[in-house]
Amino acid sequence: MSLAEIGELMARAQQLMSDNAVLQDDGLSTPGSPVDGAEDIPADAEEASLTKQRAALRTYLDAVPYECESIEEMDALLAHIVDKMYVCAKSNQQYLFRGWETIISRWILLRYPMSKPTRVKLIHYYYELCLVPGVDSHLIRERVQMLSSLIPHRRDSLITLDTKDIVLDWQPLWRVLKKELWPMKRLHETTRNVANIYIYLAESSRRFFPSTEINNLLNTILPLLTRDTLLSTIPVLTSFLPFSRPQEYLPVLFTIWEAFNSSIVDDRMIELMGDLAEEHVSGPAGPYGEECGANWRDVGIWSEDQWTLLMGKCLGSMNVPVGATKGASTTAGHADMMGSKNNVRIKKVVNKQQSLAKLIVYSLSVDGPIKSDASQGSPAPGQQVQIGYLAGSKALDSLAKIITCTESFFHPSNTGSWTFFLSNFLNRLASEFCKRWKEEEDPRCRTPVTQRLTPAIRRAFVLTLRTPMLLALFAKDQVAMGLAQGALRSMALLEPGLVMPQLLERAYGGLEVVNETHRTTAVLSMLSGVALPLVSEKIWRGGQKHLVPLLELCIPGIDLNDPSKTVCATMFICAAIQHIKIGDLSTSAQSAGALAADNGPSELMDVVQEDVRFPDGDSEAFAVLDITKERALVRDSTASFADWVTSLFRRVFALYENLPEEGGKKNTTGGKSEESVLRSIKNMLDVVCLHLSDGLYELVLKIVYDYATTNTKSNAVRALGQLVSCLARTKPQRTIDKFLPFCVQQIKEELKHGASSVRTTSSHAAVPSDTTLHWNISILRGCLGYGGPAILKHKDAILGLLSVLIDKTKSERGYSGAGRLLSRLLHTLSGVYPYNSRFVNTDEWETEEFDRNHNLHWGRFYEPKDVRIEWHVPNDEEIAFVIQILEQIAAPLLVRLEQLLSDTGAWDNVARNDFCRYLYAVRSAWAGLPTLFQEVKRTGDPCLKDMEGVLADLLPAGFDVKAGFTLTDPQDPRYQAVVKHRAHYGRVVHQAAVSLRGNVGGEDHIDAVISVLKAIDVYMLEYGTNKSSYKLLQKNYAMARDVNRMWPRQKENTRLVILKRAQVYHNARLMIHAMDRCRSDFDTLLFDDLIEFSLSPYTRARRHSQSVLSAVCDHYPLSKQFVFPKMISTLVRGTDPDRMKGALYVLSFKSLYSVIRSERAILSDYVTALLECQHQEKPSIQKLVSSVHNELLLSCISQESLRRLPSSDTNMRLDAALETLRAHFSDLKTNTNLVKSATILSSRQAEQNEAVYEKLVANVIGIARRPATHWRYLQMAIQCLILLLRRDIPQMPETAKLLIESTTRPHPSTQLIAQRGIIKLLALVKIRSYSKSDSDLWFEEWRNPLQQSLVVNDTQELVAFLQKPFSDSASDVPRLYVDKITSGFLAWEPSLKAYSAPDEASLLSLVWEQQSRSALAAIETILQDPEYFPTLISLWSQESEARGGLSTDLELRSDNVVFIKTLAKTYETKYLDRILALVDPLLTESDRFKQRTAAEITLGLLRGSKHWFDTDRKVLWDWFMAHIEDIHAQIKPDTVVFWDNMFQEAFVDSDPQRVKPLIDWVLALPLEFHGDSAFQMSKSLGLISGLAMELGIRFSAASDRFIDLFFANANTGYAEIRNMIATGLNVLMSCQWNPSYRSVDALLDACNKGGDPLGIRRPRHIEHINELVDELPIWRLERLPPPRVNQSQFDKVGLSLLTWIWSAGHVSEASLVFAYAIPILPEVLKMTDLNDNPELQIYSTSFLYVLSAVTPPKEFVEIIADKFISTIQSSVSWKIKLNGLPILIVFFYRNLIGFSEACVSRIVEAVITCLSDENVEVREMAAKLLSGLLRCSQRRRILPLRNRFVSAVQRTKLPKRQDPGYANALRTLHSAILGICALVESFPYSVEPWMPPLAEVLAPHASDPPPIATTIRKCASEFKKTHQDTWHTDQQAFDEDQLQALSNMLIGTSYCSGRYPDVNSLVIGYFSTYVQPA
Repeated sequence: MSLAEIGELMARAQQLMSDNAVLQDDGLSTPGSPVDGAEDIPADAEEASLTKQRAALRTYLDAVPYECESIEEMDALLAHIVDKMYVCAKSNQQYLFRGWETIISRWILLRYPMSKPTRVKLIHYYYELCLVPGVDSHLIRERVQMLSSLIPHRRDSLITLDTKDIVLDWQPLWRVLKKELWPMKRLHETTRNVANIYIYLAESSRRFFPSTEINNLLNTILPLLTRDTLLSTIPVLTSFLPFSRPQEYLPVLFTIWEAFNSSIVDDRMIELMGDLAEEHVSGPAGPYGEECGANWRDVGIWSEDQWTLLMGKCLGSMNVPVGATKGASTTAGHADMMGSKNNVRIKKVVNKQQSLAKLIVYSLSVDGPIKSDASQGSPAPGQQVQIGYLAGSKALDSLAKIITCTESFFHPSNTGSWTFFLSNFLNRLASEFCKRWKEEEDPRCRTPVTQRLTPAIRRAFVLTLRTPMLLALFAKDQVAMGLAQGALRSMALLEPGLVMPQLLERAYGGLEVVNETHRTTAVLSMLSGVALPLVSEKIWRGGQKHLVPLLELCIPGIDLNDPSKTVCATMFICAAIQHIKIGDLSTSAQSAGALAADNGPSELMDVVQEDVRFPDGDSEAFAVLDITKERALVRDSTASFADWVTSLFRRVFALYENLPEEGGKKNTTGGKSEESVLRSIKNMLDVVCLHLSDGLYELVLKIVYDYATTNTKSNAVRALGQLVSCLARTKPQRTIDKFLPFCVQQIKEELKHGASSVRTTSSHAAVPSDTTLHWNISILRGCLGYGGPAILKHKDAILGLLSVLIDKTKSERGYSGAGRLLSRLLHTLSGVYPYNSRFVNTDEWETEEFDRNHNLHWGRFYEPKDVRIEWHVPNDEEIAFVIQILEQIAAPLLVRLEQLLSDTGAWDNVARNDFCRYLYAVRSAWAGLPTLFQEVKRTGDPCLKDMEGVLADLLPAGFDVKAGFTLTDPQDPRYQAVVKHRAHYGRVVHQAAVSLRGNVGGEDHIDAVISVLKAIDVYMLEYGTNKSSYKLLQKNYAMARDVNRMWPRQKENTRLVILKRAQVYHNARLMIHAMDRCRSDFDTLLFDDLIEFSLSPYTRARRHSQSVLSAVCDHYPLSKQFVFPKMISTLVRGTDPDRMKGALYVLSFKSLYSVIRSERAILSDYVTALLECQHQEKPSIQKLVSSVHNELLLSCISQESLRRLPSSDTNMRLDAALETLRAHFSDLKTNTNLVKSATILSSRQAEQNEAVYEKLVANVIGIARRPATHWRYLQMAIQCLILLLRRDIPQMPETAKLLIESTTRPHPSTQLIAQRGIIKLLALVKIRSYSKSDSDLWFEEWRNPLQQSLVVNDTQELVAFLQKPFSDSASDVPRLYVDKITSGFLAWEPSLKAYSAPDEASLLSLVWEQQSRSALAAIETILQDPEYFPTLISLWSQESEARGGLSTDLELRSDNVVFIKTLAKTYETKYLDRILALVDPLLTESDRFKQRTAAEITLGLLRGSKHWFDTDRKVLWDWFMAHIEDIHAQIKPDTVVFWDNMFQEAFVDSDPQRVKPLIDWVLALPLEFHGDSAFQMSKSLGLISGLAMELGIRFSAASDRFIDLFFANANTGYAEIRNMIATGLNVLMSCQWNPSYRSVDALLDACNKGGDPLGIRRPRHIEHINELVDELPIWRLERLPPPRVNQSQFDKVGLSLLTWIWSAGHVSEASLVFAYAIPILPEVLKMTDLNDNPELQIYSTSFLYVLSAVTPPKEFVEIIADKFISTIQSSVSWKIKLNGLPILIVFFYRNLIGFSEACVSRIVEAVITCLSDENVEVREMAAKLLSGLLRCSQRRRILPLRNRFVSAVQRTKLPKRQDPGYANALRTLHSAILGICALVESFPYSVEPWMPPLAEVLAPHASDPPPIATTIRKCASEFKKTHQDTWHTDQQAFDEDQLQALSNMLIGTSYCSGRYPDVNSLVIGYFSTYVQPA
């Protein structure tokens, strides 16, 4: 097992064991719970909700050992925060507003109840705030996160919100999202992906969208769904649709889903359907009511057809290679990659497994007749088949079919990419079922009883999942194994009687085997998951007696040579012991019938040899006895606890002795694996010691004491200290009294004899003679970790020892050990922490009744209110001792340090050593006192004293909450003494920093510098607790909580978990103190020290200081901006390279970016300083500068962040929401003068920002224009300028001139970047000119002066208008151009965007805004240069590498095209003649690079002439058409790619009237299919396909002619032409597929009526297929002989058809192909038999694969199956049968749910018929397929088939080989034998009652001639492989004769077969490879 896997296992171990754990949000909200949240407390719902919230809060407040704030105080604080936010929002102080947002998030963290009106108004305000346009993406993300934290989970158990409380408008959200989905191409930033944030916002808010808006929502979004926008529109639609009234939109969604082949659509639809199933599980009785709730239908809320589609998608999404097909099981992913022209901007990982699980589980109910047992056989002839369902549930029956179909893929030997999906699917199924089961047990559940889960459903569900879960238990993939174990845990809680015996059987087998490590680790890991049902009598009565035997079997698993096994063993021990008390109960009472006390685990495993069958795999070894006997057995088993505990500790000692030596930088023991083992051992011992009875504790204490005092192991120093700490945690007084005197004496003795006397200041290997010293220090550190009062008894001895240790330990390891001892001691004395985390409350633990009967309490769960937590809170004596240590230990050391610092220049090694060890001791002391005193609250920052008073009033300041600090009163003398000591410590540290800053001692002083940095770290950060520690606690708590609970809203949990919960809440309060702190005057000095050390020339010191500085900036947020001046000034010329490198690393801190974005002056100085770094020549620094610059540009500069924000009252919706929020807190009176002052200040800041912006642009341009500027810095400057371009101000001429000049720079990258800059600048000029308001500008709703609205009245007239260019009638309509058709596929929008022809009044020179004309003029000055365009074209024509490295194809460079297009749009025809004159010769150049340049410029001009006058456009088009024939004629293979791109791009988003000359020319091209040159023919065909692809619906009328032509020439002999025909047919048919309803309402009506609303079942050109089908049989007879066979008409036409169908199956419209594929299916099957044409064989197989890889419309499923059946049955070729059978079965598996019983019967009969085929391979294939069919669906036919096959075997006698009837008899017998073997293999993991007798039928034929004997042995071998895990149980189904027969099947019969002495042992030898027989 790898270290990563060990790490994963350790994480899980810690989740169970670590008591320094954590607490997470325990709102226990669960999505989609059908439980009504309102309890019948007060009548008022709001008051009821608040009452519940207060009760929940009380459990938190009561859990901590100090009085907390009242609800009224916290409400007042919230009002204060909102007031400050209001002032900041009104005055546009965004940076300060974000600070107050952080404060409110801290308020929420404390879990105080927020009234519903307050929450509603905050949600409404934040929703509007998220929708403000032109906001930086970082701000949007933060606001959406805040909104998400305010919105309770759906039907939270404490807080409920719905549309009765708040209604949100979806349209503003759609408005901002739309511009992100389809932005203006020239302005789109690829790194900006805000669309995903808005989608998340929609998903969070959708339940507040009113259901009355569903129709409007559909009318808005559905028309935009086209083939090109499918992958963007569907995610939007599924995110916006509210869950209410699903019946209004489900029909249309299912219609669309059925029509498209897309994995993205599948994922989003499955997610939505899973949510809907969960939301509406209660139907009309649910929270949505009768009006808005979904009605129950055939399966849950789904119709039969919808359920069939859902299950088909479920099966397809599993991606399992059913039927042994290779490759992906679906073409949907390929279709997504190829289908969308636009990049998919919405990227969201959908948990398909969870959605599918929710869909299935929440559709379960008794909705049909119960399925009869298969053993009843099939009905008599003429009798109607009784249709039934598993447990009467259709959904459960479907699940059973899916699980059965995929069962073999759970086996460890069948691991693949599907393993994780399947295991996760099982895990989610189990979790969702548990959740629903528990919800329906709640008395408030709204689901009617008739629709609830039943015990029968529960039992059937568990039995269905049990076998695959048990298989996946041993998966090779660790994650999959863990998921399977999680599922088993859930199942064990649901039905322990069905699951636990099976698990225990595998557990004993896995633990008794010594040579199967993977099996052992899997079993141990599994046991840790089911520890609760194992030990809890309430959950499963039969488990407790197995605990001690299993624990004993675990001990050998603790083995240093196998870390993973050790970790797993400790996990199980920990998981089990945390629920019990380890104490002997055998002597306290006697139980009648109990087993003897010394019975070991082997006797418990004995199988009673009686002929008794236990249901569901239960065996006598695991039978559950009556409660009296069970308890007696449990009590007797506890007698072994003493031996087990002794053995455990001996085993641990043995492991310690074999550890590697400690060492390394961190003084670790060995590598990561050894460290993981030690952590797991420590956690295990922690739990074990905690739960020992008093007698066993004394025993363990003696064992450990004896070992510790008689051994010293240098490799186990830390390990033994950890062990002692486990004892001290349980009984600190006993442990300290036992160990401390001995350790003190030993330490002093060792120091007396020179231990630790060698002076060192850095980590090193331990000196052997110091081992005893370190050993005893470690023991002592373990003793002093818990129990402050217990230490006081020995305080004099401890003080004396500390003094000696600090004075005498001179080696680094010695004085660091002493320091850690001091830190541990002070933390123990001064800290507030819980102790006694036993599984029951202490008062109960200490009762005599509990001691006598603690087995009755094993697995006890508590509610939070019932747990009594004991906390250590320092008493006065402990505080006095702490102060005494500070005075007697720390203070004298500080004096010594001051003396040493008085002359650092004279330091030698002794002085350095003294400095390091004294400072280490003082630092350790303060590191152990993070909660000793509470700092006086400070506001602001010393460096902000000169700021304006208004800003000081608004500075965000953290709020003080009670957090259990020991000293809180500044007037307390003790408080003052502690503060005085800390101030002294700080002064000394600062003095040391100043003294060592110059570091005159060089490398020798580095250790001292590092010590000072660590001391600063302690001084500034060791306060309360930091955020990372809190997050770790939270995570550990959440993991521990989830391990033990069955469903998310379970309140009860173990006492340990609730203790962790309290600990997390306590730490949350501490964290609030630690974060958002403000610096004191002295803190600024230390801050400056850190800044200076961060620039140190010594890498080690620099890195450490930077790490501390980063953490300090996080804790003191106002200090961030003071980092920049020093760092930026360090980048100037002449700075030492190492200092410069340090500054660059500091400036790259991500935590500083928020300041850079908000402080324009800092951004300006930073950017300028980076661009001035050219002076430094070191490559490493230049690389770092480039990296920092790129990160800065991406993260901190955007149009939005540079924008001058409008005042808040310009956004009326937002301002109204803000005023409503403020008005809610009516008691507060906002200081209006403060608002006015802040607003004035904000305006002044905005003006200053504008001045700084202009200065920055000027600086960047100045640097770029310097002649000495390196090309790389020029590029950086240009990139910066491009990002500094803004849409809210006019463009600067200086910027424009620099960019246009740089387009002719010789460096290609510089050209490219500059071109992009010009494109963006001119686009900004355009949108500013077209926008009438700021809103138009930022919502991207500007309007071209030529733009018109084409109203859609009659869709037929509209389509006719759009297709006008292809009609023969003259165009007499007004000149109106429709370039982009954004709707019309499903339905039309009310109007289309069109453009009128330009006239004199619309000259662009009149349109461009006045303020930007200077920039346009600046560009023109360069363009007018006669040398500009020749230079540009020369540079573009230079040879360059083709894209893709090895590829020789040249592609168009889109940047060049858009550049020319932009110039043409902006300056129109000013430079046209010059450009055409330059391009003219390039068109006929032989140099392909020059041709490409000509193509790019030509395309740019054609695209840019869109709005030119007709006369000007005619000049350009006349020029182009004059050259087009020459261009087309000279296209060669190496230029065809870019010329094809050029022609195709000319059609993109252009009205055909604009490019009519080109269209007419393309349509007039002669199309040849049988010429001499395939390349020449493909050129014309490619143009036709490209034209059709881009014109879409406009080309549909012209498509018929070309489709007819393509079918007529399908017999082409060229593969290239066949591919082009296939592509052409797909494109042309796609053009014609346009359902185009006149309105969305019409579409909805059609979908509600059913039928075929989108026309996917109506093949328009089926007559061509029918003609070819009629001809193909004739052509097959006329095939030419090899080698000319591929020239046959049959082969050529066949390949054309197959290529077309195959390619059509890989696009999103794949559903259209089925109607065409069905008629040719028989012929394709026959093509698989043609060996003389491999290409035809490959394509025919691929064709058949496509049929299974795409989910067909339900009507086609049985038609396709019948085609397969008829072809196979009528074929005389055995190869056709051999090829057709597996494909038929794959198709059957993939569409399993869609088959009727009758069709499945026909398939079975066809397969049975093939069992008698003359060909052996066909017979064997048929048998293999028969077993799968029977397993999946036809179990009722098993008994009739068994009788049929057995009769055939019995009546068939093999004659002699010479007999004429021998062959027929052999075939008949083999057919029957294969049938029997198929029956046996249809149940691979169980033994059915009818199965054992078959062994006696098969065995006599085991020695028959092949293939009979081969078949039987193969069947027996497979049976052995699949039953080896369960053979103990399975063998009981066989009698002696049947076991004898089974052995004969394996080895064959012989003349002595009747003389075997022990049949059972023989079979066991074969079958019990892994598990010892009972």
